[in-house]
Amino acid sequence: MSSARTSDVLTVLAAQESDRLTVGDIVAVLRDRAFALLIVILGLPNCLPMPPPIPLVCGFLLLLVACQIMAGMASPWLPKMLLARSVARSDVERAAKRAVPLLKRLERWSRPRLSLFETPLGMRTVGLIVLTLSLALIVAAPFIGQIPLGIAICLVGLGLVERDGLLVMVGLGIGVLGVLLNAGFVYAVVSGIMSLFNL
Repeated sequence: MSSARTSDVLTVLAAQESDRLTVGDIVAVLRDRAFALLIVILGLPNCLPMPPPIPLVCGFLLLLVACQIMAGMASPWLPKMLLARSVARSDVERAAKRAVPLLKRLERWSRPRLSLFETPLGMRTVGLIVLTLSLALIVAAPFIGQIPLGIAICLVGLGLVERDGLLVMVGLGIGVLGVLLNAGFVYAVVSGIMSLFNL
């Protein structure tokens, strides 16, 4: 397994020469830890207030990744159509500048522990966690609802990269709060619609 850490990978992505990065370019850089690092990278944009459809797109991609983890696949598969989609390198660079200092602090604190998530059953459990968070992300409240979910997803992914089960558990705890927050939002919207139509 490569010794590169998440902060190193983000720095490499931000330093690419092309104006736009395709999803295929990003997956190629991730190499042997593509699942874990994809989780971090797809969670990262949602740690900031982002307009639609960014949370929706990230949510669907995470849903696909989660299903593959639960199926026990060794590396991620993405449709050619998705691999060809691109993002501006400047956006990646902006996100990396904000995230890398925090990631480096977390990486200094993190270490291999609580290795229950390294087993096949543990990885499938992580897949279920990511599946739940991705579904919540898809229906998250605009601009702010995705923030706790994005943080949770990043921590889960970072915990996998660093083989730190405690970090995965912290991410799970924040994710539960994020899911409850957005469940309240969905309930309020549905209740409002039902009241509007006197249902």
